[in-house]
Amino acid sequence: MGEANTSSIDDDLLLKSFYAEVSEVERDNEVIRILSCFKLNAFEYLNLPFDSSPEEVKRQYRKLSLLVHPDKCKHPQAKEAFSALAKAQQLLLDPQEREYLVNQINAAREELRAKRKKQLKKDTASKLKSLVDEGKYEQEYEKSDEFQHLLKLKVREILTDQEWRRRKMQMRISEEEGRLKKDEEESKEMWKRKREHEEQWEGTRENRVSSWRDFMKGGKKAKKGELRPPKLKTEDPNKSYVQRPVKRG
Repeated sequence: MGEANTSSIDDDLLLKSFYAEVSEVERDNEVIRILSCFKLNAFEYLNLPFDSSPEEVKRQYRKLSLLVHPDKCKHPQAKEAFSALAKAQQLLLDPQEREYLVNQINAAREELRAKRKKQLKKDTASKLKSLVDEGKYEQEYEKSDEFQHLLKLKVREILTDQEWRRRKMQMRISEEEGRLKKDEEESKEMWKRKREHEEQWEGTRENRVSSWRDFMKGGKKAKKGELRPPKLKTEDPNKSYVQRPVKRG
């Protein structure tokens, strides 16, 4: 146990000693590399193979973070690059985030394999060689720089497509939430107006009841200052109105 701790301390000292000798140009170049990485692939930020283990992720993060640390690197965007590395490590150490990314990488690899299989059918020599060495030919090809470059591009393509789908879905969800919120506000406003109307109606109830009682008692009374039409004079004093004969010419 003591030997392991001593070895770890020695490694740290060697690492710090090495980075003390690194030139500013190298630090600046690493900042530029990090900031130019494809933003959806955390493996690219840490400059790691897609099959790297969590322990390899931690070691690489420590190495690169010391290289671009704002206290050591004078590049104006060193802090931004340092934060990008920290976020990349966090994603790759998160089981769910890592699983999602690995699934997209595997999907990209399968697409490339299917495409190559079609190409081999047209190339008899390559097909025979692949059959003879029982798959070793394809395994070696997948380790080649050519395949790794194609895989990197295909992963970018798939991740971009998935991100676009996610954003479109999020946009639809936001639009639906906005519509539901608007409907809810309109419903609340309608019930508010209805409640105010009912309160106003209830508030005038006594006046309406009093007016109806007055009407039932003596009919509509003339208000003070109101002019009432004069009664017509009739021949029969007991009748307020007598129809007079119409003169015909």
